[in-house]
Amino acid sequence: MCPAKVIEGGKRGFVIPIGGAEERVDNPVILKRFVDLCGGNEARIAIIPTASRLEDTGANYVKVFKDLGVGEAYSLEIGERADAQNEANLDALDNATGIFMTGGNQLRLSTILGGTPFAQKIRRLNAGGVHVAGTSAGAAIMPEHMIAGGSSGGLPNEQGVTMAPGLGLINKVILDQHFSQRNRLGRLLSAIAYNPFASAIGICEDTAVFIGPDGLLEVEGSGSVTIVDPTDLHYSSMAEANVGDAVTMLGLKLHMLSAGSTYDLATREAFPPAKD
Repeated sequence: MCPAKVIEGGKRGFVIPIGGAEERVDNPVILKRFVDLCGGNEARIAIIPTASRLEDTGANYVKVFKDLGVGEAYSLEIGERADAQNEANLDALDNATGIFMTGGNQLRLSTILGGTPFAQKIRRLNAGGVHVAGTSAGAAIMPEHMIAGGSSGGLPNEQGVTMAPGLGLINKVILDQHFSQRNRLGRLLSAIAYNPFASAIGICEDTAVFIGPDGLLEVEGSGSVTIVDPTDLHYSSMAEANVGDAVTMLGLKLHMLSAGSTYDLATREAFPPAKD
């Protein structure tokens, strides 16, 4: 699953994975920046609470975005695959300047939205300039290849991660969320051992990466982002590993980025925050 093509002369919208537990009241810098991108008090935010089983998730985010001053915020209750083919829900997306996917279980997102007209429309709208943000599970599903599960811990192993198809808003990237809080370095490294073509990005809570149409990623929020670059990987034992074996990986490059730091997904170069 790949990003939709940008029409000639057009510009892709931002893709904004959030590591979960983003601040929503006291200092909501991530959500405020998303709202500003989407038009500020003229923004129209479509909320997709599909990942959550809690009935009030959509309504809670409607209030959050209205408190941030958006022109309109509305929740689309996509609870089963039939809802993702409903014309009224598809039409409602057309009104949005921004789309926000909540947290929950990313497998609910992939099994309910995957392959539907609703998922296809999200990709087309993003290619047409609509910004798409997602927190926790809503972030996990964004890449072409999604981390669906895996064990915690710092060491990669042969069964350290479960992968599934994602939404395909971005490719050549693997994402994980709640990263340091849930000790997920091992499963991110395991994912890279399976897919050494991709940059691996681990996002802490209350932290986001704003990925622009030029492929430049900028960190926002109070935590850090871990990036594993496999460009110079020259040995991996994954192909020979037995069930549960630890995995050897040589030549990986690791970056730790805080707010204001950037990373170019095309060149795989990392940069410190710009000086004032």
